[in-house]
Amino acid sequence: MLSCYAQQPADSTADKMLVYQLGNGGWPKQLEDKSVVNYGSALTPELLARIKATKDLHATFDNKATSREVVYLVQAYKKTQNKAYLTAAEKGLDYILSAQYANGGWPQYYPDKTLYRSEITYNDDAMINVLNILQDIVTQKNDFEVVNPTYIKKAERAIAKGIDCIIKTQVKQNGTLTIWAAQYDKDSMLPAKARAFEPASLSTSESAGIVRFLMRLKNPSPEVKSAVVAAVKWFDTYKIAGYRFDRNKNISALVADNTSMTWARFYDLEKNTPIFGDRDNTIKTKLEELSPERRNGYAWYGNWGQKLIEKEYPKWLSTNGK
Repeated sequence: MLSCYAQQPADSTADKMLVYQLGNGGWPKQLEDKSVVNYGSALTPELLARIKATKDLHATFDNKATSREVVYLVQAYKKTQNKAYLTAAEKGLDYILSAQYANGGWPQYYPDKTLYRSEITYNDDAMINVLNILQDIVTQKNDFEVVNPTYIKKAERAIAKGIDCIIKTQVKQNGTLTIWAAQYDKDSMLPAKARAFEPASLSTSESAGIVRFLMRLKNPSPEVKSAVVAAVKWFDTYKIAGYRFDRNKNISALVADNTSMTWARFYDLEKNTPIFGDRDNTIKTKLEELSPERRNGYAWYGNWGQKLIEKEYPKWLSTNGK
């Protein structure tokens, strides 16, 4: 299928992304009526009307929105040389750059500031997806050499601020660096809660993504090195060896597996013990205490740090070890 693209001046998915792009350059994950953006759907008159009715406030970095479109459009431009794709991608880059806070963080939504949408958001890799795009511009990787060279300096400045935010938000316990929370108050830069079942906590899934981004950096600063070393040490200290998480609609649970190691999604900010949030804003200390809907409807455990510990960190250390 991919080999055919080179022969075609257009890409049907990229064409749809142009239609969904909002006036401010970002993309929504949901339309005004809360229907999920789906590039597999035909652009019927009814759907086009719903897209047109979707306001700029719906522009977001959540669930890979905006970052996936910028990446795809850059790739589509390189294959087809259709300049409309590059123009849209660069407009998306302008949106990304405009959404960054002075402290270096990115919100989940921009410009919508309601609820938790204005918090600095690592959740679901929102901020890291953006930083990886900017790093691709700087390093001229993954097809981003096609964008206007003026973006390189802009990306360098945004990355420097983003790294500063990452360093400042790494949670300390009695002076010892640990990992990161999923989101932070945009002003105090302290860990914050999001949805009712997402308490302010140490967050393993997001922290693994942050560490991987930091390990991409060439000639890392002493602060970046310390952040990586401390985070991997935390992952190693709190791993649950010999178990994997089986998630299904009937009952989700940890299952013995001597080839696996796992972590809870959230840990208490001070005790480093697993915590689980429910729809009623309560925090449980055991998975079994959750309501059935939440117990089986969320990835409460995962092997997020296993590859870091076993492969990626040792490789990084061989180049960047102290």
